[in-house]
Amino acid sequence: MSSSEQAESSSAALRQPLSDVDSDQVPWVEKYRPIRLDDVVGNPDTVERLKIIARDGNMPHLIISGMPGIGKTTSVLCLARQLLGTADLVKQAVLELNASDERGVDVVRSRIKTFAQKHVSLPPGRHKIVILDEADSMTAAAQQALRRTMEVYASTTRFAFACNQANKIIEPLQSRCAILRFAKLTDAQVATRLKQVADAETVHVTDAGMAALIYTADGDMRQAINNLQAAAAGFGTALVTDANVFAIVDSPHPAAVQAMLVACHNADLDSALTVLRDQLWARGYSAVDIITTMFRVTKSLDAVNEYTRMEYIREIGFTHMRILDGVATLLQLSGCLAKLVAASSSSSTSIK
Repeated sequence: MSSSEQAESSSAALRQPLSDVDSDQVPWVEKYRPIRLDDVVGNPDTVERLKIIARDGNMPHLIISGMPGIGKTTSVLCLARQLLGTADLVKQAVLELNASDERGVDVVRSRIKTFAQKHVSLPPGRHKIVILDEADSMTAAAQQALRRTMEVYASTTRFAFACNQANKIIEPLQSRCAILRFAKLTDAQVATRLKQVADAETVHVTDAGMAALIYTADGDMRQAINNLQAAAAGFGTALVTDANVFAIVDSPHPAAVQAMLVACHNADLDSALTVLRDQLWARGYSAVDIITTMFRVTKSLDAVNEYTRMEYIREIGFTHMRILDGVATLLQLSGCLAKLVAASSSSSTSIK
């Protein structure tokens, strides 16, 4: 199959509704949620391990860790569909709980244990599956209560823990599970899926708009698709631009922040302060949003050398800490810019 045919096939697959609900009433992040492991974007090595489990059928207890929005829970649901086969079996044999809402000992002793005891007719070699999303939010007592349940009902029920930080799962549970780690999605992977969704929804995204979507998502596919839908719907147009995206996410435009940092590098404090006051602070952006964007832009700022970049990051980090302590004022940000100008001057002197 040629690359163009594969693209058409992917676009056609995306247009398939995932439920009986009117597809126009479903958020795009659910409408285009993968239903098979082959559709999952990114982490090919980890997804390949899940495909082997789906093929062999003997699913171990799993811990899947990684940042939000990169497909952890979706991958487990895809695995459950491929293991169990039919929608009816998935409905009967899969229990999905969000551990951040239901994370106490009572849930483990009631809902989870009751589900583990329930008899469901499954194909040979298949098991019921308990999916605990945000499992790192479970209390230590609830995690301890799971130990015995996992052992007693291991012949009929398998557990999958999706979490942001695997080290917050107690060691007795970690030792009972295979640990899979999902990495942050690359810009190319996010862009490919966004183009597929945009084509399926007949939304035109400019090159600058696509770059803005990728920048604001920072590897989070769910955030990227939500921002795409919000930008397309919020302005009542089928054209998504970078201005639309940054207005929707209410985030400072990185071009303005970059101009401010370049002015600092050129020891032009007055110009930097003008950008800060007129293009950022006067438009209502919070100090946290401004300093966070400054940090992200500094990491990829070509105008400065590596030594100056490290000095910038150090000063921005200290300012961020003070802002989080409650001193979120224009004066605090202005002082940060003055220190960046001083850092540029000292670095140029030391290099000479």
